[in-house]
Amino acid sequence: MNARAVTVSEEYLASLEHGADWREEIEEFCARKDIDSAWFNAMGAVQDAEIWFYDQDTQEYQSVTFDEPLEVAACVGNVALLDGEPFAHTHAVLSRPSGQTLAGHLNAGTVFAGELYLRAFEEPLEREHDDVTDLDLWL
Repeated sequence: MNARAVTVSEEYLASLEHGADWREEIEEFCARKDIDSAWFNAMGAVQDAEIWFYDQDTQEYQSVTFDEPLEVAACVGNVALLDGEPFAHTHAVLSRPSGQTLAGHLNAGTVFAGELYLRAFEEPLEREHDDVTDLDLWL
């Protein structure tokens, strides 16, 4: 297990901009605030979504796009540097009006409304390529 102690530097509550991209909005906020590492929770709604699922056999992301309004019932993730820029690793549970849920790595989604709680850390965190999984992970 790779573990490290972190010190909370700041905590933020923010509203995501209507019409913005959900993940990019978090990344741009972190870039503006010079945040290199963080943990976040969020909720709200998107007008559409692109969810990724990582196929462990092929070591490739499979993309599924939903062109419909969805509730963001739960969203959790972290921020770390990837190629020197803040990258928001974002997972979400999305729901349809029927109550059916969709879940996975939220690559993109157009914000209808979103509320974010973000806890920033003093220690930078950087993603690096991991040969075993072919993913960019904390090493």
